[in-house]
Amino acid sequence: MCGIFGVSAPRMSSVLEDLYLGLYALQHRGQESAGIAWLDGKGNLELQKGMGLVHACLNQEELAKERTKCAIGHVRYSTAGESNIINAQPLHATYSKGQIAVAHNGNITNAKALKHDLESRGAIFQSTTDTEVILHLMAHEQSLSPIDALVKSLSKLRGAFSIVAIIEGRLVAARDPWGFRPLVIGKRDDVYYVASESCALDIVNADFVRDVAPGEIVIIEEGKLESLNMPVKAERHFRCSFEYVYLARPDSVIDDKSVYDVRFKLGQRLACTCPCSEGELVLGMPDSGTIGALGYASKSKLPFEMAVVKNRYVGRTFIQPTQRVRSLGVQIKLNPIKGLIKGKSIVVVDDSIVRGTTSKMAVKFLRDAGAMRVHLRIASPPVKFPCLYGIDTPTSSDLAAAKMDVEALRDYVGADSLCFLDVSDLVCSVGLPEEELCTACFSGLYLKE
Repeated sequence: MCGIFGVSAPRMSSVLEDLYLGLYALQHRGQESAGIAWLDGKGNLELQKGMGLVHACLNQEELAKERTKCAIGHVRYSTAGESNIINAQPLHATYSKGQIAVAHNGNITNAKALKHDLESRGAIFQSTTDTEVILHLMAHEQSLSPIDALVKSLSKLRGAFSIVAIIEGRLVAARDPWGFRPLVIGKRDDVYYVASESCALDIVNADFVRDVAPGEIVIIEEGKLESLNMPVKAERHFRCSFEYVYLARPDSVIDDKSVYDVRFKLGQRLACTCPCSEGELVLGMPDSGTIGALGYASKSKLPFEMAVVKNRYVGRTFIQPTQRVRSLGVQIKLNPIKGLIKGKSIVVVDDSIVRGTTSKMAVKFLRDAGAMRVHLRIASPPVKFPCLYGIDTPTSSDLAAAKMDVEALRDYVGADSLCFLDVSDLVCSVGLPEEELCTACFSGLYLKE
């Protein structure tokens, strides 16, 4: 996950407010830390970052007073490196060619080998995040210009990396050749923006221009955009299917596909694949299961009810860093409306089952609310394999569906019935060719390195 945002203006202006708002719109992608880096009037790199949510880490009032031409920001959800201030991004460095700041979304799968090689050549790492590898690779290319050093450095990386950076006073954005994580370009008047999701463009009233293409490096300065290609040939693309299932906001568009439309279609296909003859009403688990539930209700002709209310001031339980916090988060996050549920046979649609904690507790509180039967329908295939590209499921031991078959998992969560979509349904709902999507967490088909 993680969310990244960048802005480039042709003149000194108060665009740090836009950056703050953009990160706020991407808060769902990371809640552990937030940070920004920008160039001051003298061309020096300034940073502000901290642990926690955007409003707690960044001083909006102070940022509104600053003027800059170029800035980047990051909200973090850790998959490589501990959750502490040392690993909060953007990371920055000064080397012989000048100052650099970089923010990264994804997971560099060969970072450990690259780090070992760099350390053997004298590099000293300050953090434990894989992002720092990029800075050291650039610093070791002394004969190249900073942009050429970046191109050469990125060509050595494998796995998922969408980045924004400040290099030589310019805003630079790049997406790995396989296209794992989303990255979009927007524009308002003569100001350019780069963001993890299009919803962050909406909040600053920027028009969507296009997606950053897999393997593309975009350089923006003085209102002009230049495009370069990484010298890496990808045999196929691996756009993350889980972005459409859970990670992204439903009001975002990723690679020309509306996340809302995809989730609605997932629910419709779920109704066909996993019907429930005794269901009396359909409800979705807020928020990422709600749209799938609407699709299920529409196709099955069952009534849809907002029978579970979400506390809007509680963060996403999946991306909390510890199991204990995740468990407590579920209890305080969701509350059923008993009058709609009592004595009913209900169909509950959720986006996925990862660790199984949320589903188990949800079924329990629905039964406690008086549900006669609880039929659980999951608008994605079983998550059986760890994600290597930026989702916090590093081992199969964390995944409920990797340890249990569907019937055992049904017993574990306590549902009367349980049914998942298959991979082909997911691919059809997204609407991209199968060779364009990464389904590794569902199918085990990883990028061959």
